[in-house]
Parts: sequence; C-alpha cells; structure tokens
Amino acid sequence: MTSEKEPRALELLEQLTPAERLRLLSGDQELYRDLLGMAVRGSTPPLYSAAAVPRLGLAGLYFVDGPRGVARGVSTCFPVPMARAASFDYALEERIGEAIGREARAHGANICLAPCLNLLRHPGWGRAQETYGEDSKHIGEMGAAFVRGLQRHVLGCAKHFACNSIEESRFKVDVRVSPEVLDRIYLPHFKRVVEEGVACVMSAYNSLNGEWCGQNRSLLTSTLKERWGFTGFVVSDWVFGIRDGVAAINAGLDLEMPCRLFVDERVRRAVELGVVPQARIDDAALRLIRAQLRFAAIEDGHDEDYGPAVIACCAHRALAREAATKGIVLLRNEAVTVTDGSRRPALPLEPREVNSVAVIGRLAAVPNTGDHGSSNVTAPYVVTPLEGLRAALQPLGIEVVHDDGSRPQRAAALAAGVDAAIVIAGYDYRDEGEYLGEFPPPGFEKLLPRPPFQLVPRVLAAAARVRRGGRVMPGGGDRRSLTLHDDEERLIQAVAAANARTVVVLMCGSAVLMEGWRHSVPGILILWYPGMEGGHALADVVLGRAKPTGRLPFVIPTSPDHLPPFDPAADTVEYDELHGQALLDHLGVPAAYPYGFGLTYKD
Repeated sequence: MTSEKEPRALELLEQLTPAERLRLLSGDQELYRDLLGMAVRGSTPPLYSAAAVPRLGLAGLYFVDGPRGVARGVSTCFPVPMARAASFDYALEERIGEAIGREARAHGANICLAPCLNLLRHPGWGRAQETYGEDSKHIGEMGAAFVRGLQRHVLGCAKHFACNSIEESRFKVDVRVSPEVLDRIYLPHFKRVVEEGVACVMSAYNSLNGEWCGQNRSLLTSTLKERWGFTGFVVSDWVFGIRDGVAAINAGLDLEMPCRLFVDERVRRAVELGVVPQARIDDAALRLIRAQLRFAAIEDGHDEDYGPAVIACCAHRALAREAATKGIVLLRNEAVTVTDGSRRPALPLEPREVNSVAVIGRLAAVPNTGDHGSSNVTAPYVVTPLEGLRAALQPLGIEVVHDDGSRPQRAAALAAGVDAAIVIAGYDYRDEGEYLGEFPPPGFEKLLPRPPFQLVPRVLAAAARVRRGGRVMPGGGDRRSLTLHDDEERLIQAVAAANARTVVVLMCGSAVLMEGWRHSVPGILILWYPGMEGGHALADVVLGRAKPTGRLPFVIPTSPDHLPPFDPAADTVEYDELHGQALLDHLGVPAAYPYGFGLTYKD
C-alpha cells in the first residue's frame, strides 16, 4: 500500500455511516443458505466475499484458497508447499506464487488464502504438507517469495497466526509458550512475510497462552500491528474462528469470515456503550478499504488477459512439472549389480541395461495430490507415477508391468522377473490432512455458545452422507503412526528380497520413519504429493533426465522418542524451543536423515 493512497482511504472512510463501517467487519455469506446448502449440494465453493460498498465504488474482497493452486473450479495443481520447500529454490516459489495469483484472478478472486506459515514441530501434524518445514528462516523466505509472486496479481493472506500445528484438536487446544520462545522460534517467519508486505494475516483456531488466537490482543495488536507495524488487515479463520465478537474486535481482529456470526448486534451495542471504541471500528474499516485500494492499484498496473485460457495453461503445467522435479529428494542410492555384471548406483535407470520394470503399490496408479480439505485443487488431469513411468519407459522399449501390491507374494513374484522394481508407498488424503472425519470434531462444542449453532454438526454430518453416497468416510487428521502402513512395509520387504534393484518412492507430506526397511533397499526417493505433473517428474528423475536436487526441509529421526510430545487430542500443550534437528542435536542422537539432506547423481 503506497502512502499516497492513504488520503483516499481516509476520504472513503469518512463517507461511511456507522452502520456501514460495522457491516464491513463480517463476510457476506449466510451460514445456512450458502455454506450448508453448498455442503448438501456438493456445489463449487463460492468466492467468499466481504467489505463491498458499491455506492462508494468499493467492489469488495473476494477470497479463494490456494496453497497448492486455486481451490475453485479446475486449476493447476502444483506440488504441496512441503514438496516445494524441499527445492530450497526461492525464485521457483516466487514463480509459483505468481502463477497461482494469475489463476486466482482468472477465477474472479482478488485475495488468496496463502501462504501457510505454521512451523512443523512434529511430523504427525496432519496439515504438515501445507507448510514449508521445521526451520523458521526457511519458512519465512519461502513464504516471502510466494507473496512476492502472488501479489503481482492478487492480495495474499499469511496463515494461521499462530502456533497452529495440531489438526484434530485445533478447535480446543491451548498452546503454552514463553514470550521469548514465541518470538525466537514460532513468529519470525510471520514477521518476515509481514516485512515482505503481505496484505492480510489469518488468525488461528487454537488458543495461545490462554486466549483464542482470533481474539488475542497480545498477538494481533501488540505484536502484529504495533511491534511489527502491520498495516494490512486481520481475518478470522473460516467459521467459528472467534468465540466472542466484542473480544475479537477489541483484540485487533478486522474481519470475521465467511459470515456474520459473532460480529453482530452485540458488537453494535458494545460500541454504543463504549465497550468497543469507535476508533477500533474505524481502524478495522480503514484497513479493509486500504486493502481494496491496494488491489485496485495492482489491477490498474496490468493489461494482461485473465481469461479462462490462463488456467492450467502450458506454462503453468510446465512449472508444475519443474517444481515436482526439483522437490524430489534422493535419500538412498546404493550400488547394485546390473545386467553386465558391473556394479553401479540403483538410480538412474540406464535404458541399455534395463529391459523391464515392475511398478508396484496401491498408490502407483491413483491420483494422489494431497489432502481433500480447504487446500484441495481440482486439476484438469493428474499424471500418476505409473502413467509417468510408462510414458517415459515404453518408448525406449522397456516393458512396464504393474501390481497393486495387495498380495505381497504375488508382487514379489512379479518383481523377480524384471530388471528393476519401483515400489510406490506412503499416504493419501485418508491418512493426513485437514480433519474431515465425523462431526462434531474434537472441541467443536466450545464453538456453540447459543442456538441455532448446536444444529450445525448434525446438518454437516447429514450433508457428508449425501455427498458420499450414504457413507461418512473419515479423511485427514493427524497421524498416530510415523511409519508406513504395516502391509506396505511387508510389501517392501518381499519385493526387495525378490529383486536386488528395488527403489522405494514415498508419497507423503512430512517425515516417514523407515527403520524397518530402509537398509533393505538400495534406492529411496521422496516424491511428496507432487501435483498434477508428478508422474512425469518422477520419470525424469528415475531416468536421469533430471538430477535429484531436493533436500529435506525437516529431519527424519530413527525413533519417535527423538521427537517432541504429540497428542492430537490434547487440551493443553507446552511448546519449548527444541524440535526437529535442534532436538536431535540436543539429545546427542543421530538422524536417519538430517535436515537439509539430499543426494544427487554424479556427472
């Protein structure tokens, strides 16, 4: 926001009535008509809108989600942020931010709910895939790069402020952390993105040191607005991001989204009684006006076309493939005996010495781009690992056979008859991600202070049954186990025993403990949730058309005992300064693979 726009923002504020100023502070959606109706119908998510005053030329703010692509209609599905973090390529992340910004504009939005900046304290956190790892500096630089690109086209929103790193108890958990540790470990990445000029910050659902983040004055006003000088606006997390409208507005919240639940007549009466200062209402309204003028300045500076052709265009598909390729991490590449009797690393596969390859596993032939929560993207197509490998290997005369791995001995027999075996293993939306299980989720009752909100869990559960053909299928949430599923570990062992050139490819959002099998196979790659072009990216690395250059944005320990405590059902948690690589260093124990680890191919 340039300083010359401020007089215009103040001029517009002066023309607003008190009622209009207050109405700006809540989203336009109707809970039952729009949100629950959408759930029952299974329709496309709306562009969530707020803060329009047509008589003054204020068109409003139009929000869409977007950590791995625009979560509306059909859009380019990029690799999840954790995969991009593994590239350690800030220029690449800036280009991805710009591409998502262009597609958000093409979908009619002017603000994108990204980047997610929460620090990975424990790999069991279900939404780990949406962020950039365990190191605050790296998270901050990745987030800043994304914002630089994104805000060439739309406004950005950094989330979830702060200490949001347990999914299933996010509606109830209180995170206790000292001010010193908070400032040194859990907030610097948010500060970095504020310095980069992010337009919006979203508060978290959880409580921090005894107060809900959406109505936490120390967090929203003392730290964000006063100490850091943030001139943008603070928005609540969607639906029940606050519990008390008066407390939230006084604490520094500027916009309740996506609908008017708590910033209602009670806030109006509190203003009349002087409990909420009129100056606080004016400040919030000014920030929302300022954001719209800022977008108008972006809009005025672009002559490019934001038509439908922008969405999933050739350039964006190529960028998705590049990002997926650069994020792949090679963890292990031991020597194997090849067909001519010599020994060489398991990867890359040389066409002259490989005539047949078995691709094995339940995830090999299914689209697997990440969780099915708010960050989910509907891509025009998804290249699976099997499709990518077949497209690359078969034109070279290499036979590709497939087994879903449901019967390990059958898969092992198949692997015994080929020159190399590639096992695709890991997780999908059912294992980790935003919590999509039965309603009400843990702690939800704390969000229902008065009728008719008590009906919401029942209605949403009914909607879920309608959309899933009469069955409620749990999805997402936090991981209780950090290893692969038992059947996949047995599969890997069986295939490795049958074929000495076995490569395991992991699809995941954070660390996987591999002590039961990692020394049994010569090759291990992390593919992550690689987006719509992931299968092609995998083939590029497997064949050596591209060198693996990814590095771990977190540590992989040998034991869960080397990690901080993690309880997805917790009511209260204590966060200290030690996690990840720093905790292993403190304990004096080696990692399976340390922070920043990643092999590549020799020239």
